[in-house]
Amino acid sequence: MNSKIAIVTGASSGIGEITAEVLAKAGYTVYGTSRRGTASGKRPFEMLALDVTSEESVQAAINEVIRLHGRIDLLVNNAGFGVAPAGAEESSIAQAQAIFDTNFFGIVRMTRAVVPHMRKQKSGRIINIGSVLGFLPMPYMALYAATKHAVEGYSESLDHELRTWGIRVSVVEPAYTKTGFDANLLAPDEKLIEYQAIRTAVDLRMKEILQTADAPLVVANTVLKVAQSDHPKQRYTAGSTAGRLKLLRRFAPAGVLDAGLRKDLKLSSVSQH
Repeated sequence: MNSKIAIVTGASSGIGEITAEVLAKAGYTVYGTSRRGTASGKRPFEMLALDVTSEESVQAAINEVIRLHGRIDLLVNNAGFGVAPAGAEESSIAQAQAIFDTNFFGIVRMTRAVVPHMRKQKSGRIINIGSVLGFLPMPYMALYAATKHAVEGYSESLDHELRTWGIRVSVVEPAYTKTGFDANLLAPDEKLIEYQAIRTAVDLRMKEILQTADAPLVVANTVLKVAQSDHPKQRYTAGSTAGRLKLLRRFAPAGVLDAGLRKDLKLSSVSQH
């Protein structure tokens, strides 16, 4: 293949880094990005400084890639962060806005910067890293789940809009993945004593689940499959756990799914009104 030009945000570690490596090995010319910018070192891809919360930073990085190559064929929106397990009311409005600014509006900024070039060349792929929390609830990570629900709605709508110009948009939905993501979770900024015990319990349960989570390569290989597909779908689960959860969401009675989720997280049962 002629070398296609790919940009992967949040590529300094975890899913982003492995995805950039997989794409590079598959023949793409890859630019990974991170907020601080890091030396490319022995990586098989270049690194660019890019802060997805800054319009100026986004435009500068995209303009640089266009200057060098004149085109962008693939954008993988991966940059994001979460808030450690906590009650939804334990995050201030400012913290809620901050997580949306990166996880959702970061994707919007990147998309708005890249689409004009893809439209001009009448081709392109945008792959947004979502989550099973884009179609499932996650008690005590409500804000993160909300951003991923937003990504799903935006991506599906955008895909319909951009097909006219040969551009397709897909979401990749991993379940729990073994990365440093959990180590970088922000603490809630307005902790309440009422949530202290359950906050600790859910955090411990999440650490247990992550012990058997998928490797980031599972997600990266899914991204490559989507990028190379002649007829991409709007949604792809990544890994067997995510696939099972999607089936449960689609076919299991709501009460069964509800009870299973609470049992898995070891939440105490509450009376039904």
